[in-house]
Amino acid sequence: MKLLYFNDWRLGVLKGDNVVDVTSVVQDIPHVGPGDLINGLIERFDQYRGHLESAAASGRGVPVASVKIRPPLPKPTNIDAMAVNYMEDGTRSEPAPINAFHKSPGAIIGPGETMVLPDVPATIFEGEAELAAVIGKKASQVRAADAMNYVFGYTNFIDGSARGLNPAGNTFFQMKSRDTFCPIGPYLVTADEVPDPHKLQIRLWNNGTLMQNFNSSDMGHKIPRCIEWLTSIHTLNPGDIVATGTNHRGLKAFMDGDKIELEIDGLGRLAIGVKDELKRTWARATRLQMHEKATQKTAGNYPDITPQMTGKYAPAR
Repeated sequence: MKLLYFNDWRLGVLKGDNVVDVTSVVQDIPHVGPGDLINGLIERFDQYRGHLESAAASGRGVPVASVKIRPPLPKPTNIDAMAVNYMEDGTRSEPAPINAFHKSPGAIIGPGETMVLPDVPATIFEGEAELAAVIGKKASQVRAADAMNYVFGYTNFIDGSARGLNPAGNTFFQMKSRDTFCPIGPYLVTADEVPDPHKLQIRLWNNGTLMQNFNSSDMGHKIPRCIEWLTSIHTLNPGDIVATGTNHRGLKAFMDGDKIELEIDGLGRLAIGVKDELKRTWARATRLQMHEKATQKTAGNYPDITPQMTGKYAPAR
């Protein structure tokens, strides 16, 4: 089942190219806003699934292209994002030590919305294409062997980053948790529709050019291990998001006016815009291209991150 919020936070089920409003089916779930409602539905999904399926089957719906889609998880308690969790096309000999960071739920935006680049001296702004697993029930001290029983479903996730901020070593919070730096959607796909989350192609386009193109099979630490490790640290709740990391080699700068599109097999396409009031620019080069350039230089000291070319905070030339 594909669940989504649309228009004035109506809850819908996607049926082909139409969305069927099922808000009335779940109104008795205690909630204050749409975040509480979807989290409560996830927690009680076994109780409501049949009713949702019946409503979707009998409803005519409206074309999904005619509605405004909202983020499917507007108020998770936690967003845990795995760090350096891909083997980078075999260029890593072994997985990096397992690690993660907490991303602010207030950073969430949905399809058609805009990632706003802040007025800070970042060396570059990027967005990482990621598969996100959504937790279905309270999870604490979960064993890897049992972890997939705690996954409700999956959604597209873009991890916005403001890299290179000082002081060094004080980076993850100010780099990752800025407003609008967590686009998700367009919908939430239940786990039964994803036969193997470790065999999904993940693609990200910038202005129509394919930049990231990798498979979730390249994860260093698979989803069960991620959940095991995260829940050894803190409890995850229904509706919480576990972002599983990215292959960094295709990353390049996000700049003013960019149209970004992320598509993962079976999860639909998430499209957002980018806005930068300062109109800063970087060369249109990926991490991989910069690395290849560096290896061609005898000094071997070229950075893997493209330097800023114009605008406020650009280095003097």
